[in-house]
Amino acid sequence: MKALLFTCVLVPWLVAASARRSDQDSQLIPGSLSGRELNGYFSDNLKSRRARRALPLADEADDSPIVEGDGTDLPTCLLCVCLTGSVYCEEVSPDMTMVPALPKETAYLYGRFNKIKKIRTKDFADIVTLKRIDLTGNLISEIEDGAFSKLPLLEELSLAENRLVKLPMLPAKLSVFNANNNNLKTKGVKVNAFKKMTKLVNLFLADNQLEAVPYIPESVRILHLQNNNITEVNINTFCRSNDTYYLRPILSEVRMDGNPVMLSKYPDSFTCMKVLPIGRYR
Repeated sequence: MKALLFTCVLVPWLVAASARRSDQDSQLIPGSLSGRELNGYFSDNLKSRRARRALPLADEADDSPIVEGDGTDLPTCLLCVCLTGSVYCEEVSPDMTMVPALPKETAYLYGRFNKIKKIRTKDFADIVTLKRIDLTGNLISEIEDGAFSKLPLLEELSLAENRLVKLPMLPAKLSVFNANNNNLKTKGVKVNAFKKMTKLVNLFLADNQLEAVPYIPESVRILHLQNNNITEVNINTFCRSNDTYYLRPILSEVRMDGNPVMLSKYPDSFTCMKVLPIGRYR
């Protein structure tokens, strides 16, 4: 009789403890994980989140309504996958229409392929640890002035495959900037938009509607301008008309294919470069 009573008390306690551990494991995971553990985490976490959405709460009726909306009222680490310093919010369901509230220690944000339409100044105001932001494949058409101004550590920013018609002020320390596949025209990109970005290495502005080449910092190695509406270049586009000895050995790849400009008409425009731009020559 005593053994039976002990069993009746012990089993519910073990079930509750197991449930608590399971719930803790589905949240933020501290520390780094090996490749095998990381893959397992993504799979298990996804199953766990789906299960939680599918099952009603214990103290609610089984016919409780399904929550609908854009998901902005749900905790970020319930909608996304949070690992130490990284937040993965890719193809989130329900639809994510704005940048979610991020954990304070976030260094890497991957918010690709959602339906974010606007970036507000307050979205990243308190996340000074951000080093990389990837918002590829959203519906972003507007970025408030100063949205990235309080990110002193930001090195990589991707706004590719959105609906931008103009660029915001960009952090001076960026080394990689990708704005491929937008609706950018020259009037939406200030002439000196990249002038103070002395650490910029890769600049991607392909598949837009630019009519002219913006100022390119001397630090740039790879420049993609293909599939725009650029009609001409001049000696000051890449070189300097007042310095015949000026060289740009760092600039190793320039793509201008898919533009109307006939590059062979401007032979003096590339004398400072070690490689010719890819594009039309005849």
